Amino acid sequence: MQMASFSEQLRPFEWGPLLDSSFSSILAQYAPAKIAILVDENTHDHCLEFLLTAFEALAEAEVILLPAGEQNKVLEVCFQIWETLTEAGFGRHDLLINLGGGVVTDLGGFVASVYKRGLSFINIPTSLLCMVDASIGGKTGIDFAGYKNQLGTFQEPIATYIDTGFLATLPEVEWRNGFAELLKHALISDHVLWEKLSKIQNIQQELQSETIQQGVQIKNTIVEEDPLEKGKRKILNFGHTVGHALESYYLDTDQPLSHGHAVALGMLIEAQLSQMKLGLPDEVLCEIKAVIHKFYAPQIPNDVQAIWKLMQQDKKNAQGMVRVCLLRQIGTCIYDQSLSFEDFEKALLYFRTEE
Repeated sequence: MQMASFSEQLRPFEWGPLLDSSFSSILAQYAPAKIAILVDENTHDHCLEFLLTAFEALAEAEVILLPAGEQNKVLEVCFQIWETLTEAGFGRHDLLINLGGGVVTDLGGFVASVYKRGLSFINIPTSLLCMVDASIGGKTGIDFAGYKNQLGTFQEPIATYIDTGFLATLPEVEWRNGFAELLKHALISDHVLWEKLSKIQNIQQELQSETIQQGVQIKNTIVEEDPLEKGKRKILNFGHTVGHALESYYLDTDQPLSHGHAVALGMLIEAQLSQMKLGLPDEVLCEIKAVIHKFYAPQIPNDVQAIWKLMQQDKKNAQGMVRVCLLRQIGTCIYDQSLSFEDFEKALLYFRTEE
């Protein structure tokens, strides 16, 4: 029997109220299998009760509680979840539901993909960041040895349900966290969406559901074209080579950066590199900087060497060279652009001079 390729296993997300989705019918298909729900402290307090009361099939589900925060997306926490699943007698034909933001879906997907060589899982993203980015595309991952998403797999959930009703519980900082990824989707693929997003002054009040859906569709379309990131999917990493390094650098400090904030700063630096290396027009660079500065405070460390060392662990690198994604124009992104330390240092100098 020939195994299906990862691209043949890709499953579309469902958009809209969870109560109107296929979620109930999938739960019915798994009866009487065991079901576990993975939550963090935030979704335990704000989202779990809705799930348990709205869906009778979850009345006996095993609830696995994680501490909130990127610092918990590590192997030690995975060990604890695997131990819980093992002690509860979960087999590979049972089900894990990841209810939460990007940490929950990244870690939960990784746990499921490894446990008994593959436990089925469902993603129900509850944060803007997770809806527009982390839950779409079949990437799982955890941080290791201080490096962001150093361990991970490509593994599709059996379903992903995007219900923007969950966003009502989000604090303002989490709206900004997800908005950075929406800005990225626009910058790499859709100048019309960029124009719409750049006019927003208050994300929580002005960002519309159809705009979020447009951003989700951009990522989904790119992933469908290149599921294993052999080519075009790499453009989704715009801002992430520098951004992940900044996020890792600050993770163990008293000033940690959220993923979205780090990516926003990464886009600033990589836009500057785009001007230096690909001739991104000055007026476009200024426009990008103005929009990002509107929502994200500058927080770039002085230790350029430390950031560069972290960038050297980036998964896009090849043949010993740091690789970045750069912009020719808004909506046109070029991947696999090699980067020297000298150019990176120069870009940071431009950034600091303007600050």
